[in-house]
Amino acid sequence: MGDVAPAASGVREEHPDSPYAWLVLAVLVCVYILSSMDRTILSILAEDIKKSFGMTDGQLGFLHGTAFSVFYALFGYPMGRLIDRWRRTRLLAIAITIWSGMTILCGLAGSVAQLTAARIGVGIGEATASPAGFSLVSDWFTKRKRGTALGIFISGLGIGSALALALGGIIVTRWELAFGADRPFGLEGWQVTFVLVGLPGLLLAILVASLREPRRGLSDGINRPGETNIWPRFFSDVASVIPPLTLVQAARCGIGPLFFNLLGAAAAATLAFVAIRLSGDVMQWTILCIGYYAAFSSAQSMKHRDPATFALTWKTPAFVLAMIGFGTTSVIQIVTSFWVAPLALRTFAIDKAMVGSILGFTALLGVVGVALGGRLADLALRFSQAGRIYVGMASALLPVPFIVIICNTHNPWVFFSCYAPIAFICAAWLAAGGATIQELVLPRMRGTATTTYFFASTLLGSGLGPYLVGKMSTATGSLATAMLCSLVAVPIGVTALWFCSRRVERDEASKWDRARAAGEPD
Repeated sequence: MGDVAPAASGVREEHPDSPYAWLVLAVLVCVYILSSMDRTILSILAEDIKKSFGMTDGQLGFLHGTAFSVFYALFGYPMGRLIDRWRRTRLLAIAITIWSGMTILCGLAGSVAQLTAARIGVGIGEATASPAGFSLVSDWFTKRKRGTALGIFISGLGIGSALALALGGIIVTRWELAFGADRPFGLEGWQVTFVLVGLPGLLLAILVASLREPRRGLSDGINRPGETNIWPRFFSDVASVIPPLTLVQAARCGIGPLFFNLLGAAAAATLAFVAIRLSGDVMQWTILCIGYYAAFSSAQSMKHRDPATFALTWKTPAFVLAMIGFGTTSVIQIVTSFWVAPLALRTFAIDKAMVGSILGFTALLGVVGVALGGRLADLALRFSQAGRIYVGMASALLPVPFIVIICNTHNPWVFFSCYAPIAFICAAWLAAGGATIQELVLPRMRGTATTTYFFASTLLGSGLGPYLVGKMSTATGSLATAMLCSLVAVPIGVTALWFCSRRVERDEASKWDRARAAGEPD
């Protein structure tokens, strides 16, 4: 029960870049579409939810960002480790069932607490989607096509976002027009939308479970034996990020690690205390600082239990700088994608169906941006080993003037026209970032590397961006001003990526030697 045989045992093994590989990619794109829909549907429903529960913009930002992203990141680490050991297709099917069910429960929520709990459940379920998808795509496609394949896979985020905006606006408007105050089962339009968006995932989970599992390292010509002792190691990984089990896990590594873990916990608690006193938002800073402490604990645990993976992730400058750079860059994309619908609804006298349809159509440009970004990343790699990093830097800088315009215009044509290049350019870094971190680690580490990357970057981007914009909007009375303030993330992200570009070539070239030095067998 604890062993995983190589995926090819007793089954004809497909070749990388084969037609079957492209079929798997198509299914994984569908997975990412539903993942994105369940994650981002809150944007077009935000004004209705705010009205139903009397919420502030700061609470909306917390609900969309921190409540989802911290648990997404928190459970992403042990799930990523499990992805590197167990059957990825089976695990992904289970995860789809969980987050789809939780999305349905969002629609049945009768209070802010219930909605928050359901959003946390969506985050926990979706924690598997990215690392499983990245790992499967990386095994099904060789290096020369990996950036393109990852770009196509990640394009599901843009498609899902577009469908969420368009369908969400239409469903809410039609439901309210059809039933008014006499609603079936007392459900409001935003509640019905959550239910309808969550249902298709239950069917997709069955299809994903039927996919073949590729051999680890298939695209790199590596044949790795199956893992053993999987579940005790998984529960150990869970303990490394879930307080207070983190203390037990640290104690197993020795007195020194336990002492430093306690110092990390004290630092996180102090940060939470100060931030709560300044802002008054207990849930936001308690959950976020738990996430920061969990990130520290997971890195500490990895250092002692898997030193080779630690050497190629947390101990690799290019990897750490990529997490900081791409994570900070993601603030702009996350903030604009969530707050653009509320900003449009507050600025212009346009109904939700129209706003959702226009923004949904515009968001499709993000699909092109992701795919083109992946392709540009592959082309840039031919000229420089840091080519993918340069694509990420451009993706951070180029949208800035358009964001300034949409935050200042009172002309809806100008607003929606300028959002189009934002949606296109802001998504271009996604494939570049994903491909960069995949190349910095060994094949067996790809799931762990992806979750580590998303762990840190999510706590920076999603954990802070939406909440801070919402908080500033409440304080200033202007959502546009708050969105403009988020642009401070651009110089931080670009600087980190520039330093990353100076290191990425040497760190990739030395990964095998550094892994062996840390104890990795040939």
